[in-house]
Amino acid sequence: MATRNKTKACCCSKKKVRSEEEIKDLITRLNRIEGQVRGIRKMIEEDAYCVDVLTQVNAARCSLNSFSKVMLGSHIKSCVEEDVRNGSEEKIDELVDLLQKMMK
Repeated sequence: MATRNKTKACCCSKKKVRSEEEIKDLITRLNRIEGQVRGIRKMIEEDAYCVDVLTQVNAARCSLNSFSKVMLGSHIKSCVEEDVRNGSEEKIDELVDLLQKMMK
């Protein structure tokens, strides 16, 4: 498998080390979502019926929600759990803030 880019993440300085299996799963999910969005664009270009387009938009949204659930579960089982074991509650506070944003 290709070597991973070790440059600083664009959004912040925190990092998460993921297994190659986890990376492969996440990339597969993102590729599927990307394909769904390209399909929606093609449907618009081809004047597809509104209901059909909206059905595909819903499928893409469900795929994004599934991706988010996987990421959230991984975060809780690794980052949050480790932080709690080390006697800190920083990641719990961060998780609560994240959940509030996700539930808007």
